[in-house]
Amino acid sequence: MARIDAFLQLGREQGCSDLHFTVGLPPLVRLDGELTPLKYRELTAEETESLLTEILTPEAQEELSSRGSIDLSYSAGETGRFRLNVFRQRRGLAAICRIIPDKVPRLQDLGLPPVVTQFTTVPSGLVLVTGGPGTGKTTTLAAIINEINETRNLNIITLEDPVEFMHESKNSLVVQRELGQHVRSFHEGLRSALRQDPDVILIGEMRDAETISAAIEASETGHLVLGTLHTRGGYQTIHRLVDAFPSESQSQIRHTLADNLKAVVSQELVRVADGRGRRLVAEVLVMTPAVAQLIRDGKTHQIHSAISTGRRVGMQLMDTELLKLVQSGDIDPNEAYLKASDKKEFIFYVTQPELLAVSPPPALDKAA
Repeated sequence: MARIDAFLQLGREQGCSDLHFTVGLPPLVRLDGELTPLKYRELTAEETESLLTEILTPEAQEELSSRGSIDLSYSAGETGRFRLNVFRQRRGLAAICRIIPDKVPRLQDLGLPPVVTQFTTVPSGLVLVTGGPGTGKTTTLAAIINEINETRNLNIITLEDPVEFMHESKNSLVVQRELGQHVRSFHEGLRSALRQDPDVILIGEMRDAETISAAIEASETGHLVLGTLHTRGGYQTIHRLVDAFPSESQSQIRHTLADNLKAVVSQELVRVADGRGRRLVAEVLVMTPAVAQLIRDGKTHQIHSAISTGRRVGMQLMDTELLKLVQSGDIDPNEAYLKASDKKEFIFYVTQPELLAVSPPPALDKAA
């Protein structure tokens, strides 16, 4: 057993989401969104190097040496699976270890709105799960894949960096490919996947214009494409997709998105009112004829209003859901205030006045 496994096991037992290893500090755990040091001595450069390189293959060490960082999955026996980012910084080697739950979650257990289950029955098109780092995007996509795997007879191909949740084929065939081991890039893997008779393609991260373009093309040709973006809200997601292309191509891309984008689920994890855990809060954009026309016409700034009036088809705004949960006493009002785009409605509930003086201006995706 590697020495780092003891720390990883402790982190899992404490219910944390991540562990941090860095020189000059004891190991840190992220619990309910906040970093807390473990009761352990400060790590030296030599100890940190030894802890981390012990679990790296020679190939991984070579990549770390040439690139300065590496992403990988790590299985610590009965302790479970972890996603690691190992990197070099000023004081030496460091790592962030994300704890992967033991079982693939079920959609109904994540606290997502019921309409998300409907997206698992979509025959083709593009469904995106968006949000900042650590907001549960990978978990939501895993739950969507699991639902499709259990209820439909399809060929599902996932492209991940790295593979986190392990899916066993049930009613569907699930083929999981990892960047670095099985394919060199998301774009290359996507091109390859189109020759493998897929029905569903999962792209772990649409991180560049080339991958975004290939994903949109795949959604046009009868495939259901699932992916993630680091954006907040429906408006910002559409804007990001269109803006990834040269100005002369953007009109065509807007028309393509209007025809093939099916939904955008934007997520936040917000601390519950008693501080013991976090709750998923989501904004949902469902493609309707009205939303499609806004995209075609380049009026994406009006998407916020379209979501606000689209509750009948399952749409909901992030700020509206945050405010409801604050008013019901379910989530921390101070954290909700910080995560809200339009903060005016939340000011009355803030219990830490200092937040009012330092909070950032409303996000761009609130424009209407």
